[in-house]
Amino acid sequence: MSVRVRYAPSPTGMQHIGGIRTALFNYFFARSQKGSFILRVEDTDQERSSNEALQDLYETLDWLGIDCDEGPLVGGAYGPYTQSERIELYKEYAQKLIEDNKAYRCYCTPERLDELRAKQVAEKSKQHGYDRHCRHLTDEERQKLEAQGLTSVIRLKVPLEGKTTFHDLLMGDITRRNSDVNPDPVLLKSDGFPTYHLANVIDDHLMNISHIMRAQEWIPSGPLHILLYEAFGWEPPLYCHLPMVMGKDGQKLSKRHGATAVRDFRAKGYLPEALLNYVSMVGWSYDSEREFFSKADLCELFSLEKINKAPGVFDYKKLDWYNGMYIRQKTDEELTALLLPFLVEAGFVRQPLRADDSHKIAALIPLVKERLKVLSDVVEMSRFLFTEIEAPTVESLLPKKQDAATTLAALKKALVLLSQLDSVEDAKIEEQLVAIATELDCKVNGVFMPIRVAVTGSHVSPPLFDSIRLLGLETTLTRLKRAITILEDEVA
Repeated sequence: MSVRVRYAPSPTGMQHIGGIRTALFNYFFARSQKGSFILRVEDTDQERSSNEALQDLYETLDWLGIDCDEGPLVGGAYGPYTQSERIELYKEYAQKLIEDNKAYRCYCTPERLDELRAKQVAEKSKQHGYDRHCRHLTDEERQKLEAQGLTSVIRLKVPLEGKTTFHDLLMGDITRRNSDVNPDPVLLKSDGFPTYHLANVIDDHLMNISHIMRAQEWIPSGPLHILLYEAFGWEPPLYCHLPMVMGKDGQKLSKRHGATAVRDFRAKGYLPEALLNYVSMVGWSYDSEREFFSKADLCELFSLEKINKAPGVFDYKKLDWYNGMYIRQKTDEELTALLLPFLVEAGFVRQPLRADDSHKIAALIPLVKERLKVLSDVVEMSRFLFTEIEAPTVESLLPKKQDAATTLAALKKALVLLSQLDSVEDAKIEEQLVAIATELDCKVNGVFMPIRVAVTGSHVSPPLFDSIRLLGLETTLTRLKRAITILEDEVA
């Protein structure tokens, strides 16, 4: 079998991590099987579709390096690949189902359907959904309704008895009673646009899709789609419903867990190779040990057999770890190019860079490289170098369980020592700072933390002595004296 798979998103929102995981699984399966990866845009929901979402789709795939063999931007033998450009095709096939007595026109008004739903709820009826009111209309009855100016939709004739089964490569056989399938669902709306179910089945058949890989939330639609394939007399593709992407709380990944749109991860400073690697491991594993895979690795090694049935858990901290590891693989020159846009956006530097800014950034990169989780971390780590930081508060200067008098004494002694930084070895000064902690009967952090806050304005920064040298000894001592004054006022 020639493998042909598709990613078919609806451009109604920004690309979600769960959707991109589906795209990656399809892409890597196609590449591993020397098959084709098709992008299809399912934009039949005209009210919710937007150009912004469509552009985000294209930009996200491009950023991740996911190239399509066929699609709206590259064309192909089975186009057009945008559903709104295939409307006449759907009308033609829907009419064919009517002619074959597999579908019918329904003239029920929205008001009647609303009344029907209200009645079913009030009577606590076991029957939910459409009551097949128009299923057995005669030609004469239809003509009368059309003469009244009523528009119609086209509904599928779902068998009233029996069961429908489809095989899932991951989940096995899945069977549902036809009486439990959505009763006679709409295939073609009154405006001539198809519903998802009709367009999806027609396009997958006409585009020769061999495998449908989609989220497990689509399993309930499986029997309905099989009934559609049977109504057309077509052989359905193979199904593989992918495990859900969940948060650590066991709930479907959503904004309450954190960022979910790929563009938000991109804006924060995640690398495409890190996101691609990690997301591909959510619900798939090569073995119990290996964690790092390049795009080329996954194109070669990906297989359906290694997809897990259980939901995949998206762990933001694990993604941070992956991203940090990939950041540290960059050369200093590569990392400079990646970090510069964040420094420019923060207003720290302008392009073209001045000589002193270039020197400062070049010296900064080796210091932050081991500490970055995401590229945007560089902003807070380097703020003290490029801006005049706010005066620290007393609370920010005090280590846990340490009073202001002890902290003041530590800073005064540290001021004397650090003023010698240009002439005394770092190791010697560090040794003497540790000795201050012993002298004052406090923890080592009780000396170093107030210095760091006073000099950098943060509890987290690049290595202290290197930070001081980048900042300059004169500015460092000025900031230390300011912190001392603040504590003197507090103690007084």
